[in-house]
Amino acid sequence: MANHSQLGFQDASSPIMEELVEFHDHALMVALAICSLVLYLLTLMLTEKLSSSTVDAQEIELVWTILPAVVLIMLALPSLQILYMMDEINEPDLTLKAIGHQWYWTYEYTDFKDLTFDSYMTPTTDLPLGHFRLLEVDHRVVVPMESPVRVIVTADDVLHSWAVPSLGVKTDAIPGRLNQTSFTATRPGVFYGQCSEICGANHSFMPIVVESAPLANFESWSSLLSS
Repeated sequence: MANHSQLGFQDASSPIMEELVEFHDHALMVALAICSLVLYLLTLMLTEKLSSSTVDAQEIELVWTILPAVVLIMLALPSLQILYMMDEINEPDLTLKAIGHQWYWTYEYTDFKDLTFDSYMTPTTDLPLGHFRLLEVDHRVVVPMESPVRVIVTADDVLHSWAVPSLGVKTDAIPGRLNQTSFTATRPGVFYGQCSEICGANHSFMPIVVESAPLANFESWSSLLSS
């Protein structure tokens, strides 16, 4: 999760988030190069003597036409690649359905017979020592590590959004519509998120907690919860 005064992204915990962080750094370097070039030209114009001689400008016109096109291609190609990767869902090992309510989440493990539970924010008065205020829940989402997970997202009342930044996941929950996304947790851990769509008075109080565990631990948890 994010730390105080943190300027960058959270540590990536899925291949998609790793790609997003790399693309962010790539785009920043392109922007830095453009700003440096513009600053150099402005400095040159302010410090050099102005000339009124007529100069054939075909070469410079050719450069400032081709150069922006090259820059756009450098940004568009990796961006499109990541977009297609985010939409690609190939034979997931687990399907999870997340239903948004005012103001809690309901989760259904559709691959199991009776594995459904509601997830409410843990009140500050009941918060165990060392847990995070406004981010901890009474029932976490547990998924197997290094297994593709498909998440089907919908809502029961108003618009919500199921978002976990470190997994690179953010999908709108719309009443009457099923949206889907996927992720693969590459390491064990607990990943925090929140509803990212203003959904009413208690919008700030419906956190999301995803716990990634080894397959054996996930099987033990699922059998215990469904029994």
